[in-house]
Amino acid sequence: MSAFAYTAIDSTGKQVSGNLAVRNKAEAYRQLESKSLIPVSVQPVAEESEAKNAKAKAKAAAKAAGPVALSRPLIISFTEELADLLDAGVQLEGALRILHERQTNKSIRDIAGILREEIREGTKFSNALKKASPSFDDLYRNLVAAGEASGSLTEILRRLALSLKQLFGLQRRVTSAMIYPSFLMAGCIVLLFVFSTVLMPKLTDLITKTGQEFSLVTELLIKFTDFMGNWWWLVLIISITFVLSFRAYIGTVAGRLWWDAYKMRIPAFGPVISGRFYAQFCQTMANLVNNGVPLLSSLKLIARGTTNLYVKGHLEAAVIDVGQGTSLARSMEKSGAFPLALIDRIAIGEQTGELGKAFTKAATKYDEDLDVRINRLTSIVPQAILVVMAVVVGVVAYSIMTTIFGSMSGIKGK
Repeated sequence: MSAFAYTAIDSTGKQVSGNLAVRNKAEAYRQLESKSLIPVSVQPVAEESEAKNAKAKAKAAAKAAGPVALSRPLIISFTEELADLLDAGVQLEGALRILHERQTNKSIRDIAGILREEIREGTKFSNALKKASPSFDDLYRNLVAAGEASGSLTEILRRLALSLKQLFGLQRRVTSAMIYPSFLMAGCIVLLFVFSTVLMPKLTDLITKTGQEFSLVTELLIKFTDFMGNWWWLVLIISITFVLSFRAYIGTVAGRLWWDAYKMRIPAFGPVISGRFYAQFCQTMANLVNNGVPLLSSLKLIARGTTNLYVKGHLEAAVIDVGQGTSLARSMEKSGAFPLALIDRIAIGEQTGELGKAFTKAATKYDEDLDVRINRLTSIVPQAILVVMAVVVGVVAYSIMTTIFGSMSGIKGK
């Protein structure tokens, strides 16, 4: 005799379940029919148990794998591949299954597996991301939530991938552009060290013996090297204290607010930081508004996902104003935190009823401006460092040459 688990419909239309001890499945069906039950499923208890165990093992494996940290390139790859699958018409759970089964990178496979299990249990995708990996920050998750709310998840994921690519590309370009100046700076530091510890003491003794006076530059360098030689430990302590104090200050709400506002005004770097925010803000607003999300809801989603406290405060103020009936353009103009060109575009969009189109055009403009600023930044900053290094090396070389020629003149005079 074997045990079979069944699910059936009785004469009243109610679903019932139970077990039967029979020789085979055919006999189980006969018994159900004799009881006026319409069988829905009849499975051996062992097979049902194995299916449940397999499902439980899959869940346990997914939980054991996470949360998994992803590097920036892997986040970009995951976002792009998921957007491609969704764009091809695959449902979210199916897209995650494909990534989990066919992705060659283990970290992405693990992330997809965790997300798939969470989705199958009814968790929203934006909430599942937080459980799957700490690499999906607040902005990423809130933009995904906006995509879920507006039905534009594919567009949001593509925009996220593009934004992450731009940021990663900026970091790589700046790093590449700084390699050569960094070598020069290291060489300059070595030169100054050798000059301070070896050359300058010998030159000082030589000039003292000849009775010649030090030049102003040489005298300043001597005082500087003497100070660093005697008080280097104090300089190190002050530097470390300053860095730690600064990090502690910007860790507070007031300090973070000041730093978020200040870094958008830093020469050369500030326009890149602010331009990136405006481009992302406009593109996200365009996606939300064009997909039917109300303006107020769109603003709330973006304000919630903004990590810059300075901008976030102004966006939250705009949410209140718009909720009270004020136009978005007037609210942004009142804050003083947004460029007039953007405000004018939004005002025209509100007047013509084509706000989404206005945001799309503004996003395109800021993307183009951002590319220009990045190119300018990666070309100017290394050149500026080279100029500074050239000045330092020139001052040291001038000091050495004047000291040597002065000593030779003193020796000839004697």
